[in-house]
Amino acid sequence: MILQGKRVALPSAPVVHKQFEAHAKATPDAVAVFCAGQQVTYAELDAAANRFAHFLATCGHGRGAKVGVCLDYSVDMLVAILGTLKAGAAYVPFDPAYPSARLQLLLDQVPDLALIVASPATAALVESAAVEVIDLGRLADYLSGLPATAPAVPVTGDDVCYAVFTSGSTGTPKLTAVRHEGWFNLMNWLKLEYGLHQGSNNLVVSAFGFDLSQRALMTPLFCGATQYLMASRNFDAMLAYRMLTEHDIRVIHCASSTLYLLVDWETARGGDALTRLDYMLFGGEPLKFERIADWARREGNTCTLLHQYGVAECTDVATSYDLAGHRLGGQVAPVGRPAYNTDIHLLDAQLRGVAPGEQGEICIAGSSVGAGYLNTGPENQKFTTIEVDGKPRRVYRTGDRGYVTEAGELIVLGRIDAQVKVRGMRIDPTDIERALARLAGVREAAVVVTRTGAGEAELTAFIVPAGEDLAENDVRTGLLHTLPRNMVPAAFVTVPRLPLSPHGKVDRAALVDAYTNQRAGSATAA
Repeated sequence: MILQGKRVALPSAPVVHKQFEAHAKATPDAVAVFCAGQQVTYAELDAAANRFAHFLATCGHGRGAKVGVCLDYSVDMLVAILGTLKAGAAYVPFDPAYPSARLQLLLDQVPDLALIVASPATAALVESAAVEVIDLGRLADYLSGLPATAPAVPVTGDDVCYAVFTSGSTGTPKLTAVRHEGWFNLMNWLKLEYGLHQGSNNLVVSAFGFDLSQRALMTPLFCGATQYLMASRNFDAMLAYRMLTEHDIRVIHCASSTLYLLVDWETARGGDALTRLDYMLFGGEPLKFERIADWARREGNTCTLLHQYGVAECTDVATSYDLAGHRLGGQVAPVGRPAYNTDIHLLDAQLRGVAPGEQGEICIAGSSVGAGYLNTGPENQKFTTIEVDGKPRRVYRTGDRGYVTEAGELIVLGRIDAQVKVRGMRIDPTDIERALARLAGVREAAVVVTRTGAGEAELTAFIVPAGEDLAENDVRTGLLHTLPRNMVPAAFVTVPRLPLSPHGKVDRAALVDAYTNQRAGSATAA
């Protein structure tokens, strides 16, 4: 089974920063970035990025080099990113929201790192790096003497533009690289398919280390719009919503769990800033449509909700679906059809195509497929080649399972390896979470595997109630109406909210740790 995206021609050199440079030339006085009251025009940002690119060249860090960026959201962050791209190098985000120990682990996974751009507020986090750590502020006088014109570096669509970390099955983070052609194709699709333009001002609400944040940072500059940055290292719903009400922001990219928080904030205060947006583009985890259904159907809501699917290894977005076509009824919301120059293959274990309607592993092909992992060996086997119409086709095996509806929309069912074995039976916790979300009184839920005192695996459901009263017996009985007994969790824990990771997704590890510590404390007290 193959879903084919529309074929759209790309320029001979599909290089992302060239699009930004074209806007800097055509509209030099337009505002490119707004952060903490500071406004920088396209001409000013372009000149600063050019100077940093020349600085990298003088240091010998040109085409093919990897430059670390450990900065809070700021104008300097965009100067560092654009300057790195202009020099022909690739940038690697080191998120300052991560603890120092995590950053140390990431630093050890980057082969041939050239240098790291930091600030006085973040330098201590990466001081253990074996490479030079520089501060753009301290280099200001030197940089001001460098050319404000772009360096003559022949960057191509095959060159790597950035590399981000994604979780590794062995516990070691994987560094996955993205090429200019794939990144350009993604933004070109967003621009053409959804009509993004110079007025499509964006607010970044996700953490810097997230793959989603890379396109959120660059897409408005690709389209000639203004990029709004929050002066906050971690997501702040109050600050985000205030910026939405005070500025002409039209677009937000975020994880589904971040969307829930923004919708909750607006609903509790009776506001309408979200409903007046042009687009909310979200994904990254299974959508709990019940969490936003009432808000989405509010009278006068003109915001287009784009439910998207993709992976860090393939420029973040492979498919997209307008939720206006989705009707709540226990069905999983589709993630839609492929982006331009992108194909979705549903394959069996032998990498053969499955029949229409059948489940298979979701594999991505086309321009968006990345350059592979930079710090692993066998993991690169997830990038493989299959034969399509007698020709070899490079694909990335996502490890997700799904199927295609009769209408030609992709449905993602969850991870192939997400199934857990409890009392000898294989279970996908996502199926239980969906059943819980359909019960009255349940606002949100996450199901994880915990261990009994004897070390046996059992399912524990963490539930955010919709009201004050939520009886465990009612929840258990409700699940038994739709799930077999072996899929009903052994324990139900009521929590005020589900913790989120820095990327804005539900932090299941934190839930397990909190539950384990709680049980250990109870046992000690007894």
